[in-house]
Amino acid sequence: MNKKDFTARVAEKSGLSQADADAALKAMIDTIVEVGSAEDKINLPGLGTFEGKMRDERQARNPSTGEAITVPAKKVLKFKASTALSL
Repeated sequence: MNKKDFTARVAEKSGLSQADADAALKAMIDTIVEVGSAEDKINLPGLGTFEGKMRDERQARNPSTGEAITVPAKKVLKFKASTALSL
């Protein structure tokens, strides 16, 4: 399922227009990224928890050359699914 199919299904179930459902999805994603970049936690019952974390700098290897490289520290958004999502 792609974004267009997803927003069409959300629009159908919610009674929103497809443009409104697309705008709502975009706003939700933007908000999750914004809050996650501040390293806060977002708990959405029934869906899961999004949390911004700082990943430390680490050493890795280039798989094609075997050369050691340094992967810089960066912020990442982690997601832990709710148990309600078990299929």
